[in-house]
Amino acid sequence: MGLLSPKLYQFLVSCFASVGSFTYGYDLGIIAQVVASDHFIVYFNEPDSTKTGLVVSLFTAGAFVGAFFAGFMSSSLGRRGTIAAATVVFIFGCALQCGARNMSMLIGGRFIGGMGVGILTMIIPLYQAELAHPSIRGRVTALQQFFLGIGALCASWIGYGCYLGFRSDNQWRVPLGIQIIPAGILGGLIFFFPESPRWLLDKDRHEDGLKTLARLYANGDVDSALVRVEYDEIVSAINEERENGLHSWRELFFVKSNFRRLFICISLQASIQMTGVSAIQYYSPTIFAQIGLSTGRTLLFQAINSIIALIGQGFCIALVDITGRRWPLICGNLGNCMTFIAGAILLAKFPPGGDNPRSAQIGFIATTWIYNFFFSSMCGPLSWIIPAEVFNTKTRSWGVAISTMTCYAFNTMIGQVTDKAMTEIGYKYYFLFIICNFTNAIFFWALLPETGGTPLESMNKLWETAPWFVPTMHRENYLAKLEAEVHEQEAKGEKSSHVELALDEKALA
Repeated sequence: MGLLSPKLYQFLVSCFASVGSFTYGYDLGIIAQVVASDHFIVYFNEPDSTKTGLVVSLFTAGAFVGAFFAGFMSSSLGRRGTIAAATVVFIFGCALQCGARNMSMLIGGRFIGGMGVGILTMIIPLYQAELAHPSIRGRVTALQQFFLGIGALCASWIGYGCYLGFRSDNQWRVPLGIQIIPAGILGGLIFFFPESPRWLLDKDRHEDGLKTLARLYANGDVDSALVRVEYDEIVSAINEERENGLHSWRELFFVKSNFRRLFICISLQASIQMTGVSAIQYYSPTIFAQIGLSTGRTLLFQAINSIIALIGQGFCIALVDITGRRWPLICGNLGNCMTFIAGAILLAKFPPGGDNPRSAQIGFIATTWIYNFFFSSMCGPLSWIIPAEVFNTKTRSWGVAISTMTCYAFNTMIGQVTDKAMTEIGYKYYFLFIICNFTNAIFFWALLPETGGTPLESMNKLWETAPWFVPTMHRENYLAKLEAEVHEQEAKGEKSSHVELALDEKALA
């Protein structure tokens, strides 16, 4: 560790934690191919769209339940303990899926595996945000979506390979069973990595918290000035929250600025699902088949689609701490809207089941790929970044848990209805996503303040200061208030490092 810079060490720790996100991305990618594979259809006696919808949606229903329990677990077990427990649940669910003898066993395994993923996707960005320096926090928490993309990419090519390579039940059992491997690695090694210093200090484990901060920020030097200042700031923020707050979950609803944050994060996670991403991820093979493509070719195109998503997520990691959060989210939704307009026109002009020309097929595939780039480079990663950073230490676990539950509630709904909707109303289903993407852009333009670069201990000040209608907020005025706070505290002989850091790094620039 001594050979690594502190920020690189934080980044690498966060990469390892993101293996949990890999499991979610892998499942998102693999299930669409599993339910479309020939031997799955034969083994389960040609399941209808309702049963197929249950196989897909009960995974996210389980994730909804898991995210709820994660709020309790992260407070009592810590961030690492919660990750380890989640991997045990996930592995058990995967084992049931891989060895399923009937549809009930498969669906039960999907639900249990989903519980594990719900816990993982709630706790991982929270853990990453609490480890990272503000200047790289966006990159670090964007790893959730990036590793999700890596998982989806691996799933696409593994699923494609299994489809071509097996002529038995292994065509779907093997790809479902492979996801046990990364989960086992994560659960087995997570305790070799640092616990969240904010959780340790919140539990009054001050010596452990100080050593962890030193490990993260100064290669183990507990006497580093930066470590001491950061330690004092976290302890001060925790003490203030204890003196002024209610119980953490109640504080989310009864403190105005906290409720505002919760409202924005719930809206964000709901809006992400209403961009149409789940419809594309779960049912693209079905949609491609409707325009005349074979199963093998649709799986190949889905695999290429995963590469495009990963490239987009890489762009986000590189740029999110430069561009901030607000405008990428707005522009991404507008881009999504345009691609769904194009897709709806193509499906209306060249309806499924007809003898569609090659140009129409290429056009529809292209709109899917372009949508995936817009979503992956702007919208998807921000749905994990923003909730993980906006809450204070006392409310962070429950705030992230509730917003993650919202994600899975809407994901479950879309997963359940998409197959039936595409069959019965076809291209008109796309109208829903056209409208939602456009209104998402307006909503976040109006209500989402920029949070990029602001230290976690300064979030209360940001959300208490920013107006509800954000376009009326002048960044210069906010920075002037931070400067005034520095001068006031200096006059009292005090230091406010988190405010100075916000100024030095031009948090709202």
